[in-house]
Amino acid sequence: MSKTVLVTGGAGFIGSCLVKQLVQQDGLTVVNLDKLTYAGNLDSLADLQEDPRHILVEGDIGDGDLIDKLLSEYQPAALLNLAAESHVDRSIDGPAEFVATNVVGTFTLLEAARRYWQAMSKEQADAFRFLHISTDEVYGSLGKTGLFTETTPYSPNSPYSASKASSDHFVRAYFHTYGLPTLTTNCSNNYGPRQFPEKLIPVMILNALEGKPLPVYGDGQNIRDWLYVEDHCRAIRRVLDAGRVGEVYNIGGNCERTNLQIVKAVCAAIDRLRPGLPHAPCETLITFVKDRPGHDRRYAIDASKIKHELDWSPAETFETGLEKTIQWYLDNGEWLERIATGGYRRERLGLS
Repeated sequence: MSKTVLVTGGAGFIGSCLVKQLVQQDGLTVVNLDKLTYAGNLDSLADLQEDPRHILVEGDIGDGDLIDKLLSEYQPAALLNLAAESHVDRSIDGPAEFVATNVVGTFTLLEAARRYWQAMSKEQADAFRFLHISTDEVYGSLGKTGLFTETTPYSPNSPYSASKASSDHFVRAYFHTYGLPTLTTNCSNNYGPRQFPEKLIPVMILNALEGKPLPVYGDGQNIRDWLYVEDHCRAIRRVLDAGRVGEVYNIGGNCERTNLQIVKAVCAAIDRLRPGLPHAPCETLITFVKDRPGHDRRYAIDASKIKHELDWSPAETFETGLEKTIQWYLDNGEWLERIATGGYRRERLGLS
């Protein structure tokens, strides 16, 4: 039997990509625990439906009894925590859910993992890993220069980033207090196929195709570093395999773009890949709207640590990744239709 790992949030955008890589490329058995909220999409795991190495469990990371049961039954060699509420605008409308999942849920996982790990043989305990996936948003906002490093002080500015910062601190504390063999990754903005259409790039792709307004917050000059999801998941696997226990690894795409540059790049690609749209050129659909509260001006990641220690760097440029992403949305209308019938209509959130 292959080695088993427990992945939480494995039906989400990043989680489903990671689960497929772990099963199909690493040959692992994955116990996939997901609450199957609006962002958990079983369609994204369709090609694992008949694979006995993928065991899907519907449940909440806040359910300590369930976590204990899964750890006892499947005896995983690692726990990878990707379960999170992750949308800044939603955190503005309803921060309590972010505290419940991102803070209390992570704490519950840590407690269950600590009990499980402490009962292991020395050989098993030495090999066990608790890998926590987080975000660069915990670091706050950069000025025009500089990069986030693993030692940048935390300065979260939204309920979402505050909840993730808290969960990161708990992971760190469980390593330093109890010796639990933890690892943490902080990544930049992910994009790619199968992303739920509340995030910038899929919203712009779908609105551009339909001739709807392309809402750009503020002046559009907020800068993010962009990371193709497949590259991110390769990095997570490298950290799991070879990362130093107790360490943090920043994962970035070496790709800084303003939001306006992103939207214009999407428009240009749509114009080229779908010629003849009645509203072309799509750039005419750009509409500037009131900025998001607490909107950080710039994020940029220094990923030199993971590059030098673990020999990882992104395989995709922004141009190649965006092309693959847009082509996937063009080719998968049924996936999009099923998302649309779930109640989300690409309306703006976070205005409360």
